[in-house]
Amino acid sequence: MKPGQHVSPPKSRHRLGRALSAALTAALIPFSLVATAPAARAATLPGGLGPCLGAACPAVFPPINNGPFAGRDENVNVFVGGDFNVTGSAAEAEGRVVTLGNFSQNKAQGVSAVYNVGIVGVGSRVPPPDGSDFLVTGGNITVAQDQRLLAEGGVVRHAGTVDGTVLGTLVQDPQAVAAYTPLRGQLQAASECYAGTGAPRPATGTAVNQGFQTLFTGDGTSALQVFNVDFDLTTATGAQQGIVFANIPPGATVLVNLLGGARTVSTFSGGIDDSDPFNQLREHLLWNVPTAGTVTFTGTGQFQGSILVGNPASSTTVNMPGLNGRFFTTGTLNHTSGGSGGTGTEIHAYPFDGDLPDCTTPANGICSATDLPLGTYYWQEVSAPNGYDLPAQPVSTVELTCTTPANGICSATDLPLGTYYWQEVSAPNGYDLPGDPVTTVVLTEDRPDAAATVADAKECPPEPCPPEPCPPDGDGPHKPGHWPGHWSGHGPGHWPVRADG
Repeated sequence: MKPGQHVSPPKSRHRLGRALSAALTAALIPFSLVATAPAARAATLPGGLGPCLGAACPAVFPPINNGPFAGRDENVNVFVGGDFNVTGSAAEAEGRVVTLGNFSQNKAQGVSAVYNVGIVGVGSRVPPPDGSDFLVTGGNITVAQDQRLLAEGGVVRHAGTVDGTVLGTLVQDPQAVAAYTPLRGQLQAASECYAGTGAPRPATGTAVNQGFQTLFTGDGTSALQVFNVDFDLTTATGAQQGIVFANIPPGATVLVNLLGGARTVSTFSGGIDDSDPFNQLREHLLWNVPTAGTVTFTGTGQFQGSILVGNPASSTTVNMPGLNGRFFTTGTLNHTSGGSGGTGTEIHAYPFDGDLPDCTTPANGICSATDLPLGTYYWQEVSAPNGYDLPAQPVSTVELTCTTPANGICSATDLPLGTYYWQEVSAPNGYDLPGDPVTTVVLTEDRPDAAATVADAKECPPEPCPPEPCPPDGDGPHKPGHWPGHWSGHGPGHWPVRADG
């Protein structure tokens, strides 16, 4: 198998439910329980993206300011898998900027003719190291006539051509984005994983659009707070609204999955002063947009948190006064102005330090998860390692089953209260599956422990039948201790099939 395709099934737990067990025949009978997708370990974004890198990182990133440099950051602040387009009165993108496609600047008439990358006038004031790459492009750089792209103090590394005025050290390099190219697939895969593959990732809280604001209410305890949002963060008429988080534990990572084919966030929330509660979540808040083709971030606020757009065919428009956090898209970015975003729109460099679900195969090529309930799981390889292609069928089905030991009992513990379904998937030699191989067991507060007993019918050869034929249900003798089992809950007169010859 290729790296990334291997699945290492964890050891099955041997008690099911709070104390839910199934008494079966002493022969080997595997069971499986349909369950939710596996929980994942904590990890960072792919490729080391997210945190501040380098010896000059500040201990604490300051609020938005125009003071002296607070430190230096060697990591990427803006990654664009497609093209990066600057229009309207967009003003600046702080930190290292990487675009695998073209960079074009064609601002509106009558506004500032300058666009800054790397170092900006107002922001976190944590730029890349002096003399390092400020802008990296895999395509061409085009700056409209009478306009200027400023990367003073840094390098503009480009694989294509340069047309227009660029201030900074220009380095033509055919391999300019070679080290960054894998990030596009990795970020797409991560975005899909964070949102949930096949089914939405289980939410830990609720998101309610109340018109004047969207209220995110966490569970108050989970280290990863997950919210799944299938609506725009706007008023009913499309105007901007507030964004409020409640009941989020200190230090928790907040993952907001914005689901659907198109999404708009229009808000006045977030401020220059980090006393704003929204600001205080910034470095542990990720807005994940896994599938939308059209994405818009607008409004008059200083938007907080990092953004990940996972659809490579997407187009994202940003026209907020300030976007404060990492910005990663596998598609195209349009940094512009207009709408409610006003003029002089900016992207400010702030790290993402949250702990996210681990969606990456380690160096040994094996993905594994432990302590899962019995059930059916679907592993999907969404990004192949360098030098490999995805298989034609990237989804593998993994069943975590329970095979009865000598005592004929399969069991597991520590399941939440709820409804479970035991399914016998194969019978022991000499027996047939029952007519209905699925048993429903409900665990409640009053009945947190439950047992299900399942009967297998002994096979009768066509000819000759044994001296004592297999009797129908409701008739015939039996010998205690010789039955493979019986359905619990049946009334008198229900005789299980004989287990002995």
